[in-house]
Amino acid sequence: MPQQAMPGPALVAGGSACPMGDAEPSATHLVLIPSYNPGVRLHEVLRAARAAWTPVWVVVDGSTDGSDQWLLAQAAIDPGLRVLVLPHNQGKGTAVLHGIDSAAAAGFTHVLVMDSDGQHPAHLIAQFMAISQRNPGAMVLGRPVFDASAPRERVYWRRMSNFWADVETLWAGIGDSLYGFRVYPIAPLRAVMRESRWMRRFDFDPEVAVRLCWRGVRPINADAPVRYFGQREGGVSHFRYLHDNLLLTGMHLRLLAGFMLRLPVLVWQRLRRAAGDASCRPKA
Repeated sequence: MPQQAMPGPALVAGGSACPMGDAEPSATHLVLIPSYNPGVRLHEVLRAARAAWTPVWVVVDGSTDGSDQWLLAQAAIDPGLRVLVLPHNQGKGTAVLHGIDSAAAAGFTHVLVMDSDGQHPAHLIAQFMAISQRNPGAMVLGRPVFDASAPRERVYWRRMSNFWADVETLWAGIGDSLYGFRVYPIAPLRAVMRESRWMRRFDFDPEVAVRLCWRGVRPINADAPVRYFGQREGGVSHFRYLHDNLLLTGMHLRLLAGFMLRLPVLVWQRLRRAAGDASCRPKA
């Protein structure tokens, strides 16, 4: 499929003053935060992410709320923070792809992707990174633990998406297809995104998990709380109920077609994996 063109030159900022956190910088793993009009929670998210990890990169996906200027000012005084600004909004997947292209060029091998609106648990960054460091060939997928703030309709559609992702991968172990708090190995992530013009907007999280499973990247699930903030709490949602659910429906139809083409290979991979697991079991 034709590759979607990347945007023109982006603004980049980095700094050389006092960092917000004291975490030792990693040369392999970084935190990547795609951000579009995130609201007031962005300050708290960035502070918590920087306290937990160095470096942290933010890709501003054409925000119009002034958050790009605040982020650039923070980057000017924090050497552990880098900000990349895209000229207009193109979707989460495009922002992630732009970030991982720059990260690969800088020598990083893994990226933890999290949202900028406060729903994801920044205090678990180090724990997820440690799992990834022990299993560098795997992707570490957050498995959401919901509280009373979770909208029922979102939970319902999530279950539907999870069911189809399981079918499309022959139950390879994607615990939750939509939760975006994840650590990816950069090389296969770039490869699956470059192979397709899809996975650029709300469809990024589920489709990339399925395609990475098809590519042989093993999923590891780890529990992580998710918090939905109301408007009075500064919560911001860019979820468009009809549009995004139609986008997910079309995505799963596309993935099911790809699944049918790959079915013999997926069955062979599953049998081979099962045989390998059996050979590793201790004998009675």
